[in-house]
Amino acid sequence: MKIASNKLSHLYTYYKTELALLYEDDELYAIFETVCETYLKFTKAEVKQKFESNLNQSDLIKIYDAAKELKKGTPVQYVLKEAFFYDLFFNVTPAVLIPRPETEELVDLILKELKTTKQRALKIIDIGTGSGCIPITLKKHIPQAEVVGIDISEKALEVARTNAVKQNVEVTFKSIDILSKDASSHISHLISHHVPFSIIISNPPYIALSESKQMEARVLKHEPHLALFVEDTDPIIFYKQIIDLCRDHLEPAGYLFFELNPLFALEVKNYANTVNLFNFTELIVDMSGKNRFLKAQKK
Repeated sequence: MKIASNKLSHLYTYYKTELALLYEDDELYAIFETVCETYLKFTKAEVKQKFESNLNQSDLIKIYDAAKELKKGTPVQYVLKEAFFYDLFFNVTPAVLIPRPETEELVDLILKELKTTKQRALKIIDIGTGSGCIPITLKKHIPQAEVVGIDISEKALEVARTNAVKQNVEVTFKSIDILSKDASSHISHLISHHVPFSIIISNPPYIALSESKQMEARVLKHEPHLALFVEDTDPIIFYKQIIDLCRDHLEPAGYLFFELNPLFALEVKNYANTVNLFNFTELIVDMSGKNRFLKAQKK
């Protein structure tokens, strides 16, 4: 299909025609709006106000080319090479997961918890950092904190480092396989004076391979499986390892925060209770009412 003219409204008609099989109307308009925000620097209000305006040829081609990528099922964040998270824009590539709203909720939980505690020198580590959205956002809001992000993927860490530069914050990123036998010794060298962390955070791979049959094709095709999936034989393997690491690497009264797969939330909580390290463990529901987060405080 050809675009009738350079009008923004005609370009949207093109999007509706080409992408109707992939997206519902509301989602499609939100995607079109996001594309316009990125390439035209319009606000959401301006997209509506300028719907009958003509675009220059350069902008028209960018938005047209984006539609071609979207038609392949490529998520809009990968097409635009950025995603909005909490209150910042992050670079994203297929080497990292697209940040989810649930992870924004996790960051919000942590920031709210820190508002109720006395200001002090915090040491924070995010395990399985991906794009770096969690530690960078926390560092932006708590500039006095010493913040670290680790991941097994060097390509993911490259993206995370570009995001730290983009947001003008200092976060240490390091490649560590959290499941390796040397993980504990590597972690102990990440923070000044080798003292334990005040907060340990993780949103690790938590989708059992058997669940992949129910997932959207564009997620399976485009997002990194290394960051998504875990073997069905031990779907909470990452959680158990990180909980065990709290013995040596979380300070007394320090906090552990997890993002969870609701299917295994109780299993993670029960394991945390068995190690006898915590004053309490608490499951917290997300906006959908699902057990999505675990908060625990070390004794």
